[in-house]
Amino acid sequence: MKFRSVFDIIGPVMIGPSSSHTAGAARIGRAARDLFGREPKYANIHLYGSFAKTYKGHGTDVAIVGGILDYDTYDQRIGKSLETAKQKGIRVRFHEEDAHTDHPNTARIKMGDDQGSIELVGISIGGGKAEITELNGFELRLSGSHPAILLIHNDRYGAIASVTSILAKRQINIGHMEVSRKEEGQEALMVIEVDQNVDDDVLDELEKAEHIVQVAKISE
Repeated sequence: MKFRSVFDIIGPVMIGPSSSHTAGAARIGRAARDLFGREPKYANIHLYGSFAKTYKGHGTDVAIVGGILDYDTYDQRIGKSLETAKQKGIRVRFHEEDAHTDHPNTARIKMGDDQGSIELVGISIGGGKAEITELNGFELRLSGSHPAILLIHNDRYGAIASVTSILAKRQINIGHMEVSRKEEGQEALMVIEVDQNVDDDVLDELEKAEHIVQVAKISE
């Protein structure tokens, strides 16, 4: 197994007792915040496996909400994230689920506001790392180890080419890319991991490209 740095072995700088249950959980919450693009009005958090059994004792609850509030894993404010969310008027509900999942540390986050919503499934894979495995019903594999661009687009000829040509023009290198769709000819999801954080003006240009419906990013 290859590691990018010593921190992949000993875990990240973090608040809380467990890299899997705290740091990984915070990264799932923050990925949801990044993809939603703003502070939500509500968050329904469904926990599975060991997350459901130990989330209060291991700080998974405050970690996920801290991520939703856009706190990093080492942010001291994570410990009071539930109180902060309440003060901000964010309705947070936790649901302990009995259903079997492929990974023991799994969370499904449904959050939104009057303008829209998002549903995301994330798993904490150890060492403070997390992966996003589902977004609004689309299956994906998003490691969170690199900056990423996510594009919902019409499943039409030329959609992928229009996106990659913009990234090439901006000298943005693609490290990993995958496309998933629910049904041929309908909406599809393009996930592109890149080597550097992407500026908002690049997102604006991507959103104007042919067949692109919505664009979001996750920064490193």
